[in-house]
Amino acid sequence: MRRFIAGFVRAVTYHDDAVQELEVGTEDGEVARAVAYPELTGEVRQGDAVLLNVIAVELGLGTGGYHFVVANLTRPNCEARQSGHIVKLRYTPLQVNVTCAEEQGNPLRDALLRTDALDGLPVILCPLHSFLAPAAAGIKVVKPDAKVAYIMTDSAALPLPFSRLVRRLKTAGLLDVTITCGQAFGGDVECVNAYTALLCAKALEADAAIVASGPGHLGTATPLGFSGVEMGWLIDAVNDLHGRAVVAPRLSFADPRPRHRGISHHTVTVLTRLTHTRATVVFPLLSDAKQTVTLRSQLAASGIADCHEVVWWAGDAAIALLRQHEVPLESMGRQFDDDPALFLAPAAAACWAMEKARTS
Repeated sequence: MRRFIAGFVRAVTYHDDAVQELEVGTEDGEVARAVAYPELTGEVRQGDAVLLNVIAVELGLGTGGYHFVVANLTRPNCEARQSGHIVKLRYTPLQVNVTCAEEQGNPLRDALLRTDALDGLPVILCPLHSFLAPAAAGIKVVKPDAKVAYIMTDSAALPLPFSRLVRRLKTAGLLDVTITCGQAFGGDVECVNAYTALLCAKALEADAAIVASGPGHLGTATPLGFSGVEMGWLIDAVNDLHGRAVVAPRLSFADPRPRHRGISHHTVTVLTRLTHTRATVVFPLLSDAKQTVTLRSQLAASGIADCHEVVWWAGDAAIALLRQHEVPLESMGRQFDDDPALFLAPAAAACWAMEKARTS
């Protein structure tokens, strides 16, 4: 299996300061899509020779389909873009220095030091990156002028600029600030870990925060072998910092895998085995009565309600807002009409969280 190959840039199909989407050619005549991160490799241009990591395409990964530029062989020199002393992607050839909110010299540091609790800040915890859109819309549909922070963890994609969804949401005015924590990088604000990222959202006067990984959720069809296990300790982190932990459950009635039908086993595992504090778990009101019966039956059998507060709420207004802004709803190849419950869950969770905040 190939890992690195040489290639050249046929065309730059998208470009901003953080990410470039490319059409590349290879020595054997292959034409493929590729991504370059200028912060890691410097800017690439049409005609440049590049070194490509091709492992995602070789493996046929779901969120893959792209090669990634490792180095620009035509112009290999690349200057650091930031002056910070915190390194992410540590001890890898592409390690990069960033300026974190916590470090001396960052203007956010003083505000962060004055913020030691979330004081009831609503935090919507989402097990999939695709939940970000309906969750953000759910916040804005209840409070249109809300400041929405997205905290991206490091359990999936590490570069935030890989997410087209984030770009669409910011352009639509549905997402206001991004915070990357751990080894994840490329947000408006960099943080060392999820705890300080949560406090940073509060220090930035966000009205609500959404916590989710980047694209590329990992699962292995084993009880604990999935990247979303982080939701367990993240619920605890929100509660430890005196926030309001609101969970968007992973639901589906179109997933071909039985373990993800209705309430996903990932959600059941996190809520009954991996978290040690209580959260509010919001289930969406569905137009399909049979699906609702299935969810209620699974909920009773799962033990979730013994550990957490369970709420049923509507999320349709958030979906309508996304359609108004022409923000696509897609997850694992499925769109809203294929699997409404999948997208209504984060929409309902965010709507409930903001209604609760408004009336508290």
